Amino acid sequence: MASSASPLPGAPYLHHAHGELHLEGVALSQLALQYGTPLFAYSKAAMLHALGAYQKGLAGRKATICYAMKANSNLAILQLFARAGCGFDVVSGGELARVLAAGGRADQVIFSGVGKTRQEMEHALKAGIACFNVESLAELEVLNEVALRVGRRAPVSLRVNPNVDAKTHPYISTGLKGNKFGISHEDAVAAYVHAGQLQGLEVVGIDCHIGSQITEVGPYLDTADRILDLVQAIEATGVTLKHLDFGGGLGINYRGEQPPQADALWALLLAKLDARGFGQRHLVIEPGRSLVGNAGICLTEVLYLKPGETKHFCIVDAAMNDLPRPAMYQAHHHIEAVRPRSGAAVTYDVVGPVCESGDWLGRDRDLTVQAGDVLAVCSTGAYCVAMGSNYNTRNRPAEVLVDGNQVHLIRQRETPQDQWRQEVLLP
Repeated sequence: MASSASPLPGAPYLHHAHGELHLEGVALSQLALQYGTPLFAYSKAAMLHALGAYQKGLAGRKATICYAMKANSNLAILQLFARAGCGFDVVSGGELARVLAAGGRADQVIFSGVGKTRQEMEHALKAGIACFNVESLAELEVLNEVALRVGRRAPVSLRVNPNVDAKTHPYISTGLKGNKFGISHEDAVAAYVHAGQLQGLEVVGIDCHIGSQITEVGPYLDTADRILDLVQAIEATGVTLKHLDFGGGLGINYRGEQPPQADALWALLLAKLDARGFGQRHLVIEPGRSLVGNAGICLTEVLYLKPGETKHFCIVDAAMNDLPRPAMYQAHHHIEAVRPRSGAAVTYDVVGPVCESGDWLGRDRDLTVQAGDVLAVCSTGAYCVAMGSNYNTRNRPAEVLVDGNQVHLIRQRETPQDQWRQEVLLP
């Protein structure tokens, strides 16, 4: 396939050189040959560049950037962000354990999520995390009970649902009244007054998060206004909020989207905070997809070309268990051959081997390929491996981190024995 007229998602770190695709200084064909397929590869430089835009935008401010690790929780990637000064946004006890195993600091961890268990709360309290983002009055009561039992005060912020439309896919929109997340804007002041009266809790901040893959500035500015109005109302009751947490959700380029750059977005948000007298508050943000999404690619081998009466199929060795976003969200990922061929393109549906009609990676893609060729599925650094499974008893793929001309294996390819290691046969 000829190279795209528009820049590749992930450019300039994903680019054409010497007649084939490279990630940083490494030819993707060599990665496929050395490590096999399916294979996920990530650009270290792309991740640090994306983080750098947030760091630039918040330079000179009191701010903590907490990587929302649900996007990609590989230990080496967590280690990379910890070394770069990041905190972490976690949504389970398992994620907290990963952060600590990767060298992250517990006192820079924010614990989000609507369904924290008592055990998770206790472990997080004993680890000394920075804050619990509480999402319901019922959770507030349970956290207070757990904190009193273990003899510690739990630092809390309440996640407020501002009822702002993020204008994104309904499955990843989190800030509307009909979503399961957060405490309603109308109930927030009373909830804060109640939280301030609970002996096991220390109110430290306010949190909001309106969704993911947001590509417009408007929803962020609308949310900021609603949250700042709320902060004024809450503090009028005598409750002090030390930090303001504006969540994450900034989108990436999957098929030509042009979301604002992180530093440009924060220039606008900070101007609003300054104008309203909140510029010196400690800020917390929780970017995930925007740090890792365009840094990753999935390499997959073409197994068969199957012509049909109404559709032509390009059958590859990656599947919905490796890369679930198309099946779950009808998501688009750019796909092209690692080594472009000349000749007339054919329109294919790119599909995997899993026994489901929903097992597709791309619809109606113009490709010039043969069996044995390797395809690059772009923008797969977020919510791919992290959401993957062993469906059809398929082994999870290997993962590598590319650093200039160097390649680090950061996850070994799984074996069938790895899959059933915890299972027990009947006597």
